[in-house]
Amino acid sequence: MLCSALLLLSLPTWAAKRVDLDYHVRFLPQSDQAEVVLTVEDGKAIHGFEADLGSRGAYSDFQADGQWQQDDPRHGRWQPPAGKARLSYRVKISHPRGNDRFDARITPNWALLRGDDLVPAVEVRLDERVELVARMTVELPEGWKTVETGWPRIGKNRFRIDDPERVFDRPTGWMLAGHLGSRRAKLGNTDVTVSAPVGEGMRRMDVLTLLTFVWPQVQAVFPRDPAKLLIVGAGDPMWRGGLSAPNSLFLHAGRPLVSENGTSSLLHELVHVFSRIHDTDASDWVSEGLAEYYAIELMRRAGGLSEDRYHRIRADLRQWSKGVKSLRGERSSGPVTARAVLLLQDLDKEIRTRSQQRYSLDDLARGLMRLDRVSTADLVQVSESLMGGASEVLDTALLKAS
Repeated sequence: MLCSALLLLSLPTWAAKRVDLDYHVRFLPQSDQAEVVLTVEDGKAIHGFEADLGSRGAYSDFQADGQWQQDDPRHGRWQPPAGKARLSYRVKISHPRGNDRFDARITPNWALLRGDDLVPAVEVRLDERVELVARMTVELPEGWKTVETGWPRIGKNRFRIDDPERVFDRPTGWMLAGHLGSRRAKLGNTDVTVSAPVGEGMRRMDVLTLLTFVWPQVQAVFPRDPAKLLIVGAGDPMWRGGLSAPNSLFLHAGRPLVSENGTSSLLHELVHVFSRIHDTDASDWVSEGLAEYYAIELMRRAGGLSEDRYHRIRADLRQWSKGVKSLRGERSSGPVTARAVLLLQDLDKEIRTRSQQRYSLDDLARGLMRLDRVSTADLVQVSESLMGGASEVLDTALLKAS
């Protein structure tokens, strides 16, 4: 008893009150939907709950304890009552991306989507010192075997959602449920899972082999050590490319792991996952250029590209990007990204030379990773701090705002 009293006295007065936040997701393939039930252990801990429902009209059938208001189709407001409180709704799963392709889809046998779509972006105001503890449980239709996410598994089809960057933890990142085939490996300190619906032609072992080959080079550049990484894939009519998300990425089952031009969609998206560099001020070329630069460079450092092949890739990039006049824009096209890679390769040489080999583009990338959003001006500033002066490579019309 005395020990218990002393322990209570030793707790800091600012210790957080932990309040459970539970998500229950039930897939409904017959209606192309999922039903989501959000349960808060104590609703009085939440003083404001503003949901951004987006422009797709994907969310419907809201029912809530307490008050739920929708001033317009894109925004919802919930005021839960004291005690255990529930908010439930349905969300449409399939999401076309153009040209009869999808970046989220549900079939009678499986569902592939981002968890971000299950729970809309939310702004909350919490009681002082309250910490939400989030978990997600997935209920599968009859015949579906399992579910995979990028979050730690804490039970059968149950996951712990913990994002230190958020007050309100959402199950962001890719997830896949149904009749699945998965392969797993431990790379460094990261549990890697490659998963796809059975029969979709995903080359799971090929993906793991390439990742094992290049993983030490990835870790040497990017000082992150995620506990878990999920790679999901499927064939047509899914979008024919790669898409990154927190702790996970999607790769179309038909994409080659290394393309004929020497680049890799898998490594490109892996760089996005590790770097988490997000752009601002019409500077998408920075994040896309760095991802493509390292998709080539990491393979080269791992011994997967000979020097003559590397120079042929540079020649191909020059040919592809010869019409590019500016790198600036909200979305970087293929030719713009190719031209950005050439500029970054030249910048790496300049940083190494000017710093007498103390620094390289790796140091620039690590510097940019510390910023919430990266602009062209930020890249110039960090580069010149490494070189100790103005950059000749970056003194180009390619970086002028259009």
